[in-house]
Amino acid sequence: MTGPRSWRLVRARTDAIPASVRRFNERARQRRWRAARPWLVGVAGLVLAGLAGWVVYGTPLLGVREVTVRGTTLVPADQVRAAAGIPVGTPLASLDLGAVRRRVATLPAVRSATVERDWPSQVLIVVTERVAVGQVARADGRFDLIDASGVLFHSVPSDAGLPTLKLAAPHPGDPTTTAALAVLAALTPDLRAQLVSLAADSPARIRLALRGYREVIWGDATDNAAKAQAATGLLRYPGSVIDVSAPQFVTVH
Repeated sequence: MTGPRSWRLVRARTDAIPASVRRFNERARQRRWRAARPWLVGVAGLVLAGLAGWVVYGTPLLGVREVTVRGTTLVPADQVRAAAGIPVGTPLASLDLGAVRRRVATLPAVRSATVERDWPSQVLIVVTERVAVGQVARADGRFDLIDASGVLFHSVPSDAGLPTLKLAAPHPGDPTTTAALAVLAALTPDLRAQLVSLAADSPARIRLALRGYREVIWGDATDNAAKAQAATGLLRYPGSVIDVSAPQFVTVH
């Protein structure tokens, strides 16, 4: 009677496996690799993209280091930077350029602004300032500059050599201010050279004070081009008051 058999696992030598089986196994491995490779490449791409996005959008590695301001004359560059409100280190890619532009545009002297990313670590702000077309005298002796839209945007200590507008409440939404600025824009070079001030009590009561204590009664802000030509033609006639409120029937007295 024989005892129980004992089994032992023995690894077969490579040369003991038939060549056909080895070729079959090799082809199977290649098929599995070809099937898995696109998935592996996709996963690796997602990992790299996520890492890159985190570096660009979530870390200060590509953050703001400098804010460059151009186009300013009236507004100090530091004031523009303060209004922009961009903390150092803010990821440049996630910076809200529109919000920065709107904050800069709240400065009275700024008519518009553009904001751009300048990689790798700079923000460029280009400011377009308002242009003064006249001035409004203040009670303290200073003058506020006013642009063509009626915005008072800058104060100067003395007469800036611009036409003085006499208005009760100058601002962009004021009909009297709008009418006065329309008249000012329509004046001929000869009238501008003679102009001392433009007073508007209402949109329909506008008058010009000229050099030599002469006055032009303008009336309302209609037919401005015709009124300007008529008043210019009457400058060479004697008289202290030129009335062009009805440009078809102008008078000098």
